[in-house]
Amino acid sequence: MSKLPSLKNLTYLLALHQHQNFNRAAQACFVSQSTLSSGIQNLEEQLGCQLIERDHKSFLFTGMGEEVVERAREILTHTEELVNFAQSQGNIMEGPLRIGCIPTIGPFILGPLSKALKQNYPKLSLYIREDTTHQLMNLLRDGDLDVLILALPVDLQGNQQWVVGKDPFKMALVPELAKLAGEPVDYNKLPNKSIFLLEKEHCMTGHAVTACRLGNKDKINPFTASSLHSLIQMAEALQGATFVPQMAIDAGILNGSDLIITEPGDGEAYREIGLVFRPTTSRRQTFRKLAEVLAEFLPISTLN
Repeated sequence: MSKLPSLKNLTYLLALHQHQNFNRAAQACFVSQSTLSSGIQNLEEQLGCQLIERDHKSFLFTGMGEEVVERAREILTHTEELVNFAQSQGNIMEGPLRIGCIPTIGPFILGPLSKALKQNYPKLSLYIREDTTHQLMNLLRDGDLDVLILALPVDLQGNQQWVVGKDPFKMALVPELAKLAGEPVDYNKLPNKSIFLLEKEHCMTGHAVTACRLGNKDKINPFTASSLHSLIQMAEALQGATFVPQMAIDAGILNGSDLIITEPGDGEAYREIGLVFRPTTSRRQTFRKLAEVLAEFLPISTLN
């Protein structure tokens, strides 16, 4: 049997792919640039193929190099899961669990969720990262996170999802607009540019517009907010309206505000909340327990 590539050299390859610079990749691995370069060359020799095309000033990953990067990422992720499994002696709710969550969910459920997990599973070590869906999906792909709590639907990029519950959308308006638009809100009765939304980086914008059937884009104000709290303040200060998820309302985001809560548009409007994880993961049982606890803090649980 031929000698297998070392995990260290696979780590060097992933670092170079991530940083696209030999010096920065070496710093990230806490080794010299020559050590990292030699490790990758050794990897090429062991695999019998060229991973990187080099010249004096630049380099380019070959097609085979890109494929090896993806497989190396899976190998290192599985290796880390194996170590965590062994250290927890097979207990699915012990050891580290790295969770990613979007900003339109995190502030309203991560506190009680973390508290419940620590009470029920005291040997579970939680690491939580809050970021946009796009960034979290990248971190999941790279093995830096184990599971994501997201608003659905999203482009899964080959990952898998479990729908855990629903989070209804409500409309929050200043009293004058609430009287004008009725309940459920008739968007046609609202002034143009009176509806405020989050920045497009937040997936809630698309979910809200779609779920609430807001077809007339003339009603949307071009000014956007960076967070739900800012959005509420903007709608109130500028005498407008906005969409607010029920979990935020339950958490008291409208406390102290004069905004009126009403039903948006026609029909049931909601976003689904779920877990997203790699299809190759060995931690489905852990994620199932996480989903059960998460469901307790959602406005509507759909977990079977």
